[in-house]
Amino acid sequence: MRSASRAMGALLFVLAFSLVAPSQAQDKLSVAVLRFVSSGGLFIAVEKGYFKDEGLDVELKFFDAAQPIAVAVTTGDADFGVTAFTGGFYNLAGKGALKVIAAQAKEAKGYEGNIVLASNTAYEKGLTNLDKLGGKSLGITQVGSSFHYQVGQIAKAKGFELKSVELKPLQSLGNMVAALKSSQVDAIIIAPHLAKPLVEKGEAKRLGAVSEVAEYQFGGLFTATKSIETRRATVEKFVRAYQKGAADYNRALVSKDASGKIVYGPDSDAIAALVGKHVYPNEPGDKAATLVKSSAFYVDAQARIDVADIVQQLSWLKEQDLVDKAVDAKSVLDLSFIKGHINTN
Repeated sequence: MRSASRAMGALLFVLAFSLVAPSQAQDKLSVAVLRFVSSGGLFIAVEKGYFKDEGLDVELKFFDAAQPIAVAVTTGDADFGVTAFTGGFYNLAGKGALKVIAAQAKEAKGYEGNIVLASNTAYEKGLTNLDKLGGKSLGITQVGSSFHYQVGQIAKAKGFELKSVELKPLQSLGNMVAALKSSQVDAIIIAPHLAKPLVEKGEAKRLGAVSEVAEYQFGGLFTATKSIETRRATVEKFVRAYQKGAADYNRALVSKDASGKIVYGPDSDAIAALVGKHVYPNEPGDKAATLVKSSAFYVDAQARIDVADIVQQLSWLKEQDLVDKAVDAKSVLDLSFIKGHINTN
């Protein structure tokens, strides 16, 4: 009887543990993000189970512009954000609401990155290269957006005044594309996975790439400062999984040989398909993979932040009165989660 009783007790314990343990092991988190190839490291980490391995149940929340993502993380509607930096983001971070904890993608020489497009009408009227953007209209999401910063860098490199460009805030990427196709704006700057189909269909003309004139740490992984203070162990787990995704992305999609040519390995198509599942949800896996490979931004294998470039961004944004003068890199960055950072001096 005692033996049967012990056996029954053990069985009840196992059953109880099996019912309770999963809910205890999986910490539910949400991430606000755009359907961009540049966020591929995040998508890979989700699809390959890196977050689950850390005991995290991650939900992706998709947005159509960068600034609302920063707001969502600030208000607690999302636990993490992965997207481009904006003036609004830096102002929120400067007030103590947000911290950048890892890198997303960057404009890097030798990688295509964001593409500048002209409307067919503007092209026919002479807007045929980046030098001629002065005096033209440019569709952007919001004032202070990454697109605003990028046209500022183009203006500096090409020698025309930024104030000569008529910036038209259109609130979303979809609106930017629609405005270009209908010639309501002369040009836009947009990610390659959106730009290339427009050119291929004859709906716009390619003027050049941002990476041709400037390198730029345009995005990152960030979270609320409160999350770091109250759930540091969870943030550490998230960053570890995210880094694994970034490492896979770098190795499979942007690694180069000694001649500077991108070399694809045996699993590159499979990795690209995992990214394509989120960037091109309505395309077959093989086609999505091909599109991802042709539109891959540079991503650091360790998701390290280019600190020097963040400092430069803040300086320019302050000059344009888009970021409060009191905001500095130390107030927006938390470099404690990743060992080693780019240009930290």
